[in-house]
Amino acid sequence: RACNPPVGNLATGRTPVTLTTCGQNSTELYCSYPSQNLLHHTSHGCGQPRCTKCNANQPDNSHLPADMTDDFFVNPISWWQSAQGVHREEIRLDFETEFYLTHVIAVFKSPRPAAMVLERSQDYGQTWRPYKYFSVNCTATFGLQDDLTEDGSMCTSRYSDAVPCTRGEVIYRALSPANKIEDPYSPEAQDVLKLTNLRLLLLKRQECPCHGSGLVEKPQRFAHYAIYDLIIRGSCFCNGHAEECELANRTGVMENMVHGKCVCRHNTAGDHCEKCAPLYNDQPWKPGDGKTGAPNECRKCRCHNHAESCHFDLSVWLASGKRSGGVCDNCKHNTEGHRCQRCKPGYYRDRGKPMSSAEVCKPCACQLMGSANATFSSSWRCHPRTGFCYCKPGVAGPNCDRCLVGYWGFGENGCQPCDCARDCDQHTGRCFNSEPFFNIPIGGQIPDLVQTPTNESEEEWKWNDHEQGFSALRHPEKCVCKEKVLGSVTDFCQMKYAYVIKARILSAHDKGTHAEVVVKVKKVLKSGKVKIARSNRSIYPESWTNRGCTCPILNPGTDYLIAGQEDSRTGKLLVNMNSLVKPWKAYLGKQVSDILRTGCK
Repeated sequence: RACNPPVGNLATGRTPVTLTTCGQNSTELYCSYPSQNLLHHTSHGCGQPRCTKCNANQPDNSHLPADMTDDFFVNPISWWQSAQGVHREEIRLDFETEFYLTHVIAVFKSPRPAAMVLERSQDYGQTWRPYKYFSVNCTATFGLQDDLTEDGSMCTSRYSDAVPCTRGEVIYRALSPANKIEDPYSPEAQDVLKLTNLRLLLLKRQECPCHGSGLVEKPQRFAHYAIYDLIIRGSCFCNGHAEECELANRTGVMENMVHGKCVCRHNTAGDHCEKCAPLYNDQPWKPGDGKTGAPNECRKCRCHNHAESCHFDLSVWLASGKRSGGVCDNCKHNTEGHRCQRCKPGYYRDRGKPMSSAEVCKPCACQLMGSANATFSSSWRCHPRTGFCYCKPGVAGPNCDRCLVGYWGFGENGCQPCDCARDCDQHTGRCFNSEPFFNIPIGGQIPDLVQTPTNESEEEWKWNDHEQGFSALRHPEKCVCKEKVLGSVTDFCQMKYAYVIKARILSAHDKGTHAEVVVKVKKVLKSGKVKIARSNRSIYPESWTNRGCTCPILNPGTDYLIAGQEDSRTGKLLVNMNSLVKPWKAYLGKQVSDILRTGCK
């Protein structure tokens, strides 16, 4: 829920500043009438005046500005008094930070002023605006209507009568029936309630009516302003996000003092909870809603424990449909991205660890001699999701640390093809003496194969080290494939392809028992039960393990039109001898799109 700090006396522990103080330069003699005579006015007049001295440097005879804001229960008869003869006096209270005002009470020892203005500043005294004008005659003094006759007027005569001649009160309420505010944290409420400074301008003195004409003492000895108590009720300003406050920018501490620094809740921060905490900027900051009670908490950014702060980005917020706008700052643990959700170049994600682990990104372990410098993304040393390295021609292995089957001479330029029917020694290039090997084209039948001795095991026909067919993906000269052509509309439709996509080949990997080709799907022309998104995914050549080469040919870095079947049980996209695999051309894509839209019923 929205929070509200307690209301207290903002003047407690703070000393007002005045233009003058009695006895400032030397001892002054002043006179006043006994309080009981003034409070209980009788036909006998004000009674006999009492005269005494005031000296600001003598504690027993001083009446300093601080006497207005001391504890009125402990010191009920302490007061501040101005110098004699002044008509215009100013009392100003400067706060160290922003506060909320509820009401002001001034208890005068002298008769209340005939004209006075209460003002506030919201910019530490740079500019001032009136809260209320006070006058015996509002129209004559300020040119304003009296709120006793016109509700909501800025001026009142309610607190300007000379009677009572002592302990007369001046009261101002920031929230009144004429000034209704439903949400105390709205901009409209802040404009009225928030302040950094408060000022009382005392503009015109007046005498008590009981003063007779036969004054024994000099009249100027009665000519001063005097105030017993200045009470300023309010609270620290916390935008609805705190219930208590602590010391702000001050060293002095006094009991019951209202402090100005909020102890923020709702994942907010700042002296006034005016912003979100460093890691909680996923949506725009809002004040608590004082009308509905909604807390409007700040929401944590999804940085997966890899950042200590984030910032709100309006463009990201709008692009997400106003669901998430947080961008993580200074991602750690070798991560990057708006949410520290991917590994930096030169690192790949360890799928065995949660995304929040400090060790989720592992450095690429590429063999420098066997790794290609120029890849489709030159900043990647290895694939950021799999960790597989990008190898030079003829080089194999996840780390590019050995030659492909059928290649030899691992070095700066990669490996060179064996000049053999099958495999050769990887160090010398010498051919192995082995049984005849047939490079079988897809769909073709070699009659001689039928006459092969039947007592030989199938294992002997596989490439060494379970790498059969790996070269066909990157080095098609090692394998001859019979390509499927785009024939008539009827032929295409009869194949009943489960999916048709435009995709760029990113990389190919030997998994031992099968091949896996990582592609970036750029366009989905048709999809079946397996959902296909425009993102990176794998496709699986079926000819990897049951034939001597991998077909169709898929070269990394090239865009293809691929039409094939799917395995809905495993969610895999398959390519085989009946798949249509063609280097992408715009006219080819349009042709297939037209066939899918109109030709196949």
